[in-house]
Amino acid sequence: MRDLQSLKARVRLVRDFPVKGILFRDITPLLADPRAFRAAIDLLERKFKRLRIDVVTAVESRGFILGAPLADRFNAAFVPIRKSGRLPSKKIEATYELEYGKQRLEIHEDAIHRGQRVLVVDDLLATGGTASAACELVERLGGKIVGVAFLIELSALKGREKLKDRRIFSLVKDARN
Repeated sequence: MRDLQSLKARVRLVRDFPVKGILFRDITPLLADPRAFRAAIDLLERKFKRLRIDVVTAVESRGFILGAPLADRFNAAFVPIRKSGRLPSKKIEATYELEYGKQRLEIHEDAIHRGQRVLVVDDLLATGGTASAACELVERLGGKIVGVAFLIELSALKGREKLKDRRIFSLVKDARN
């Protein structure tokens, strides 16, 4: 199951979701296959295991599915980055553009401490808006981003450009365009 083509084949394409004109990458078939899911987590862990990671942050909601097991494997804290209005305590926020509108992300203001080494995780890198907003939040709290990890990257949308010189790793590129 370590073959990336096998992982790529488990990504379902859904046309016109969440809005007309978007080709959505659905990872639920990959998650439904325990061997495929484990292989994805194993590969992400292998890429970053030599780094000393204090905190894994992940973006709501599919990022949580990848970030929580990685935090466990790294013996690191897990910090959720949520959509606006979903965190109960004092928070900071960042606004970013999606392919189909604007969104805001939030993080608790006490979630990351100055100097902590942070891995940012999400399921998909498209235009880079979500990931760059997540990185902005981490850095505003004083965290040092040691890597940004994705299950899928849509290279044609050039999201890497928004992430500048960060260490970026994607398991699957262009999942069945």
